[in-house]
Amino acid sequence: MNYRNLTSEEILQLEKQLCTAPEWGRVLVSESFSPDHVFSSRFTGDIRLGAFDKEFSLAGGMKKHAGLYHVTLHNVEVGDNCCIESVNNYIANYRIGHDTFIENVDIILCDGDSSFGNGVEVSVLNETGGREVTIYDRLSAQQAYVMALYRHRPDLIGRMRALVGDYVSSVTSSIGTIGCNSMIVDTGYIKNVKVGDCCKIEGASRLKNGSINSNAAAPVHIGVGVIGDDFIISSGASVEDGVTFSRCFIGQACKLGHNYSASDSLFFGNCQGENGEACAIFAGPFTVTHHKSSLLIAGMFSFMNAGSGSNQSNHMYKLGPIHQGIMERGAKTASDSYLLWPAKVGAFSLVMGRHVDHQDTSDLPFSYLIEDQGVSYVVPGANLKSVGTIRDAKKWPKRDGRKDPEKFDCINFNLLSPYTIQKMLRAVDILKELRRVSGSSTLTYSYQNGKIRRSSLEKGLTYYGMAIDKFLGNSLISRLQKAGNVSSIDDVRNALKKDSEVGSGEWVDLSGLIAPRSEVFSLLDDIESGAVSDVKGIDTRFHEMHAHYYSYEWTWAHDVIESWYGVNLETVSAETLMNIVHRWKEAVVTLDQLIYEDARKEFSLSAMTSFGADGDEKQRNLDFFQVRGASFENDPFVKSVADHIVVKSQLARDVLALLDTL
Repeated sequence: MNYRNLTSEEILQLEKQLCTAPEWGRVLVSESFSPDHVFSSRFTGDIRLGAFDKEFSLAGGMKKHAGLYHVTLHNVEVGDNCCIESVNNYIANYRIGHDTFIENVDIILCDGDSSFGNGVEVSVLNETGGREVTIYDRLSAQQAYVMALYRHRPDLIGRMRALVGDYVSSVTSSIGTIGCNSMIVDTGYIKNVKVGDCCKIEGASRLKNGSINSNAAAPVHIGVGVIGDDFIISSGASVEDGVTFSRCFIGQACKLGHNYSASDSLFFGNCQGENGEACAIFAGPFTVTHHKSSLLIAGMFSFMNAGSGSNQSNHMYKLGPIHQGIMERGAKTASDSYLLWPAKVGAFSLVMGRHVDHQDTSDLPFSYLIEDQGVSYVVPGANLKSVGTIRDAKKWPKRDGRKDPEKFDCINFNLLSPYTIQKMLRAVDILKELRRVSGSSTLTYSYQNGKIRRSSLEKGLTYYGMAIDKFLGNSLISRLQKAGNVSSIDDVRNALKKDSEVGSGEWVDLSGLIAPRSEVFSLLDDIESGAVSDVKGIDTRFHEMHAHYYSYEWTWAHDVIESWYGVNLETVSAETLMNIVHRWKEAVVTLDQLIYEDARKEFSLSAMTSFGADGDEKQRNLDFFQVRGASFENDPFVKSVADHIVVKSQLARDVLALLDTL
């Protein structure tokens, strides 16, 4: 924008309108500037003013013309068509974008050089330090995971800190920014805060040393009574209704509200926190806690739902709050559950009761961890037949609220993957070994610091076997479908060849990203060596892994199919493949039928208790179906399970018919 000096006539008019400046020569204005809408304003330092031509339409039908009314500005640049009114103290050292509305605020200032929350160290997992994550505008769950957990590679951590430090230096400035088309109203103290485009700050109490990375595609909303210090808030997030937070990263499309309190915590894509409290947590994507009595502390979570009264302890009153815990993806807690850290809960498991013996069920995914009279019992694989598990897996992609075209976190929504299936393969070996060592007639087996009942062990082997057959069959059939038309067994064998060797071996879950460990370690080696020269390069490599997931998955599945079924896919016969497809169909249909029956419990007579007040059985049933919206067979989720059985059964018939012709 081109600026000019004020004319003597404009200065005279401004002074008549109760405006003052010790040096009018330092007040520069745009070519189309008019003083008609500048009243009772004081200008000090270097001032740049745009034109004030538009009118703002506010809630309730109120209209206000752009301009400056009762404000003090010091070293401020104001873009075109802004309205700034009733600033009780002053605005200092800020660049304000066009079409922004600021009204009834106490003070907005940038004091000295600031990195606006970038470079703040968050003492995640261990309150006393040692796993600090340096937050910055573009932090992803995957980068944070490495910074927090890979402390056994100090050269790597030092290199990552240096790369983040380069970014922090690039954004450090003595001038703050407020973006275009933003609104800040009825707000108290704002110091050293960078505000992006299209942001709304309404009634916040205090915001200090942070960045609010709002944009037109994914605006950010900060609501009434919010108090925040040393923070980064990512695009699409909302923080409202008395939330207090300090030293926190709040990721894309996260929602914090209803007096939630958080300190030294990281929240990544689509997390939700209401009413309760978080301290030193690593909240990976889709971590949700809604209850006032719930405390999440010193733990790592993702795809997690905390029941009311959920609590953990990281302090055993010896060396301080130094303990940590991990609940792998999809694990959830029932009401009034308790875990004494250190502990580790396997993926997609349910925790019920109080557990004080430092459980590690990471190699028994999809389990129930239940306390009975002070003893922790593990029910292996039980969650594979839970309707809630399948419902969760279906809802997460639909609830991805990230609107920003650039998504920082890599999020894989798959319920079954090399990561979870490799754990099931280990679980099968563990359960068989327990049975071999203790005998098949043993009523209760000891595992880690818990117990497994014999009936649970036998059912666990069955559930894990079906899930493994389901995943491997899915991969095999998907590979055949991808190949298109095949007319001979040689065509099938060619279709089943690996794309590359990448994907073999162990897989890891980096807080949402499921990837081969070899690829992750290759990236970490390149960071250490300097082959990756900036934080954007790290982000790019993680996204490349995410994009190639299905190619890598087939490499892994190819190897496991050969070992699990004892076949060689280079010489496999059509008959052998048909046997695998038969096992796949049986596994899919059986698991779906178990889920179907689990859903039926929600429509049982006991589920109708409290329905039909003051009426008979007929009225109770009618009330139940009016509220629930459908009978069991017509429930949308139940119908989707029934339809899934039909679709997969037909797919099995089609694939078997194809293989039968070869």
